[in-house]
Formats: sequence, structure tokens, C-alpha cells
Amino acid sequence: MAPIISVNSLSKTYANGFKALDNVSLDIEEGEILALLGPNGAGKTTLISIICGIANPSEGSVTVDGHDVVRDFRKTRGVIGLVPQELTTDQFESVVNTVSFSRGLNGKKPNPAYIDGLLRELTLYEKRSNALRELSGGMKRRVLIAKALSHEPRILFLDEPTAGVDVSLRKDMWQLVKRLREGGVTIILTTHYIEEAQEIADRIGIIDRGKLMLVEDKNTLMRKLGGKQLIIELREPLAEVPSALGVWKLTLSQGGRQLVYEYDEESDHGGIAQLLAEVEAAGIVFADIATRQTSLEDIFVSLIGEGR
Repeated sequence: MAPIISVNSLSKTYANGFKALDNVSLDIEEGEILALLGPNGAGKTTLISIICGIANPSEGSVTVDGHDVVRDFRKTRGVIGLVPQELTTDQFESVVNTVSFSRGLNGKKPNPAYIDGLLRELTLYEKRSNALRELSGGMKRRVLIAKALSHEPRILFLDEPTAGVDVSLRKDMWQLVKRLREGGVTIILTTHYIEEAQEIADRIGIIDRGKLMLVEDKNTLMRKLGGKQLIIELREPLAEVPSALGVWKLTLSQGGRQLVYEYDEESDHGGIAQLLAEVEAAGIVFADIATRQTSLEDIFVSLIGEGR
């Protein structure tokens, strides 16, 4: 099956010479959740804007559901919903009118029952008659999502969807995203919250300075780049790792008070027990041991650091 979105050798250079995207290629499968991670100015929003037809590429092409986003703008835009970063709504209009108008703007016939169901799903129904200016920031963010879903799109872009909202609302949105995916909606989100990507994404894309550095299945990425550490807390600090333990490639941290062993859980096969026995045999007394799993944030920081 062809990908629902295909980005081919995409570049974007602005009039001032700034290159926001540099030869980006990416296929997005129908029904997946893809999280795009990257620092400010990395090119995330530019990439979304081109796919959604808001900006034109300098080079390359994008197809959505088999249609070119430049030549077939109406067809591609009709299957896309976009939740932007900025709260761009008429502050004096009611919630229900705002969402209904967005449906009509995208060429869909009125469907009050669908709009009411959408507002209930987003916990907005009780506020349906309120003006936007009367809502909290989190509620306004929900209205943006309702607007993006008003025309029943097959693809949803979420550009920093939980920026500025509290932790409770953020987790509610994660659950909503998962339910949408279960209903067949393809979701692409940009986020600064690493735990957000780790919680809900199927695949992770990392973009920096306009280049797509990596796109990988989340679990595969964690296995390939996210190892484990055994941390041995010592009763007395060491100046250096004893030569008898050299084969283990241990490192010292915390001023010599910790021995750190990096290992692969799948291939270790009892090595930790052997290591601890050899540490004791070397006359080293340890107070405690703990393990630490490398996180997606560790991987992200490492990859971004390599590119600078």
C-alpha cells in the first residue's frame, strides 16, 4: 500500500537565504502516529506548512493521498486537519459556531449531530454557547482541535498541541490522539515534550537545522540506541578503575563514588552477576546497585549534539 504522505527531496530556502529544509524525504503510513522532534528553528513547522499547502517548496515535491499538494491543493487540503501552534480564533464567536464554520470552510455540508459529538468528545459541549474569550487556554486549545476535526479529515497535524497546557490536560489529549488513531486517523505531531513522543508515537523523526536526521520505529530506536546502565554505588571513592576490571569497560562518575557499566539486556546473559563477583574480588565494597534505562530524551540530546 502506498504511503498516505510522501515527501521527496524537499527543500525550502527563504528570500533572505535561510534554508529551513534541506533535502528532506519521508513516507508516512496511513493510521500511524509520527512524532517530529527538534529544537526551535529546526524546520518542523516549515515541513508541516508545505505538506498542508500553506507554504510552497523551493525544491522537491509532496503527495498526500496520491495527489500533489501544489497542483491538487483542494483535494489534499480536504483530507488534512491542522492544529496550529497559535490560538488563531475569533474571540467573540461561540464555540459551536466557530467549529461549524470551519466545517463549511472545508467544503462539508452542515452536520450538527457530528459537531455535537465532536464537542462532547473534547469536553467542550457544556461550553458550546460560550464565546472563545471566555475560555481558558486549555479549552481554546481543544477548540483548535475541534476545528481541525470538523470536516472529518483522514490526516491530522498537531503543531505543539500541548504547549502551555497543564499536565492533566496534556494527558487527556494523549488519550484523544490514541482514540483518533484507533478510528483510522493518521497523526503527525511536533512537540518539545520528549515524554509526549515516547508515550503516544509509533515512529520518531528527529529534525535539526532543516535536515531529517533519523526516522525510526520508536521501540526499534530504543533497542538500537537506548542501552541500560548498571550503577554501582561505592562506600569509598576510587581514583581509577582497577586494571583487573578493565575487560568490563567501566567508567567512574560522581567523583569516583560510582562505577557505571553499560550493557545490552538481550546479550548480557548473566554478565552482571559475574561483574559483581569480580568487583568484590577486587576488594571494592559497594553500598548499593541500581539500573537506568536510556530514555528517548538521552537519544535525542545525543543525536542533536552530534549534528552541531
